[in-house]
Amino acid sequence: MDDEGASHDHVGSLERGLLVMEILAKHPAGMTLTEMAEVAGLTRAGARRFLLTLATAGYATQSGRLFSLSPRLLSIARTWLGGASLWTFAAPNMRQVATLLNEACSAAILSGEDVVYVARVPGRRILSVSLDIGTRLPAYCTSMGRVLLSGLPPGDLETFLRQATIDKRTPKTIVERPLLADAIRRAKVDGFAILDEELELGLRSIAVPINDRTGRIVAAINVSTQSARFTVAEMREKILPVLLDAKQRIEEFFLV
Repeated sequence: MDDEGASHDHVGSLERGLLVMEILAKHPAGMTLTEMAEVAGLTRAGARRFLLTLATAGYATQSGRLFSLSPRLLSIARTWLGGASLWTFAAPNMRQVATLLNEACSAAILSGEDVVYVARVPGRRILSVSLDIGTRLPAYCTSMGRVLLSGLPPGDLETFLRQATIDKRTPKTIVERPLLADAIRRAKVDGFAILDEELELGLRSIAVPINDRTGRIVAAINVSTQSARFTVAEMREKILPVLLDAKQRIEEFFLV
């Protein structure tokens, strides 16, 4: 679609309404009209219209001066996840990975500049990063993100590399865009990505893509672990074969 057509079909008010919902999600204690207007860049009257519309539709609740999201949004998320039969099929395979390695196994999809967790089997070992279904993390500094980015068409990847917000999360985070592009290309060639403490010190992860029958990358699964538990070489030798086996079984879903 050309720019003119995209502009014609773009509903700005819906986009702003979704932004208001995202902002409310980050403030579970609730927000006032004034606070929302400041954070969302809206007039106070505009913020009031969006918040009252969400409340009328049942997606937000009002208690005195405070507005917050309602449980209705969670029910929609559960309905969507429940309908994603791939994850129902993938769950037993992910549990097997977690059991064999005694580490957490997760699945994610790409959403803008982030990865969004859509399935997770926790390991027995405690990680400082709190990860649940719906968690968003930057794609550029996560193993699943690197794998998912490697599946983008060249033009989309160039746009991501040019526009993405890239911060140095740890001293090891790759922030130079040419080096990041190389790392993403390497993930595509290798068929997996290992990240060594780029998201958080002490945290390593390894991910492989999930491809549909056309070869398109539709998701990724990973294992995350403490750096004291596995060296990078050990992750390649011990974890990667288990992940690749799970990948093969999960991809059978697309052949049914």
